[in-house]
Amino acid sequence: MSTTPSLDRYSRQMRFGGIGEAGQKKLVHSRVTLCGCGALGTVIANVLVRAGVGHLRLIDRDFIETHNLQRQVLFDEHDVTENLPKAEAAARKLGAINSQVHVEPVVTDIDRTNIAELCEDADVILDGTDNFEIRYLINDFAVKSGKPWVYGGSIGSHGQTMTILPGKTPCLRCVFEAAPAPGEAATCETAGVLSPVVNIIASLQAAEALKILTGQFEKVNRDLIYIDVWENTFKPFRIAPLLGKVDCPCCGRRRFEWLDGEQGSHTTSLCGRNAVQVAHRTPSNLDFEQMAPNLEAMGEVRYNRFLLKFMVDGYEFTVFPDGRAIIKGTSDVERARTLYAKYIGH
Repeated sequence: MSTTPSLDRYSRQMRFGGIGEAGQKKLVHSRVTLCGCGALGTVIANVLVRAGVGHLRLIDRDFIETHNLQRQVLFDEHDVTENLPKAEAAARKLGAINSQVHVEPVVTDIDRTNIAELCEDADVILDGTDNFEIRYLINDFAVKSGKPWVYGGSIGSHGQTMTILPGKTPCLRCVFEAAPAPGEAATCETAGVLSPVVNIIASLQAAEALKILTGQFEKVNRDLIYIDVWENTFKPFRIAPLLGKVDCPCCGRRRFEWLDGEQGSHTTSLCGRNAVQVAHRTPSNLDFEQMAPNLEAMGEVRYNRFLLKFMVDGYEFTVFPDGRAIIKGTSDVERARTLYAKYIGH
């Protein structure tokens, strides 16, 4: 008895020379870990499940909110009413699209203690996050274990993506040695995001995954691709020459600072205060004057040289110059991390 399900539904895909029947069989027996099931993640998951990957693990810590529906293509108003986790709601939709694919929803926060368990059996890891901390963690694990992964990000009207083949292409830290400090980079909450750029970047990521999973490594993108759909800009940046030419702390010096816990954030639930403190292991030096205008769309922002305060959705944020923040209105550590990423940054 054959272990390969019927390939009839993929007939149009198999007629494409780059896939063919042999490539489709590889897809059917492949395993993918998708980190994040929001804007980018839902588009990526939709493409890969329709393409017939064998096993898709969806990891996301968050729940669906109405404002997600503008760009997160697997969700609807019923999911919001049901208060479903994103990973679970996406898995239900994907199961109805292609029952041949094993979709595994995992509702958790990816961190250094569980990334190996979540990613070690994957043929490729895909970035659907909005969080540089997790991206650097993925990069550390992928480089250390030799697994390919595809980075993607979008904000406002622009986005970028690059593919990392450890040992063959530059890694994320070759190109972006350090993450933006909290408050430095805009977020979807402060700068907004257009759905078209999300779909373009995610589709490019999914295409890269199909190349990798079918063994077409010579077709893999070697550039950092930047797209702005509002300004009509498409720019490929040649990054291949960086391999071995920059003093990369990760793939060069083999220092896995995020995986080893030297970098990243940590959280503390403040007993009796219904508040959580989020802090970074390496302190920042925030510019409140620069941060305040981005946050004022949410309401009043007050700051001095010692701290910055604002309220949003019933949560009170107190942010300190070193990047530490106390978020009042929740004792849920994962919720606090999500709020921090949304409004302060990565």
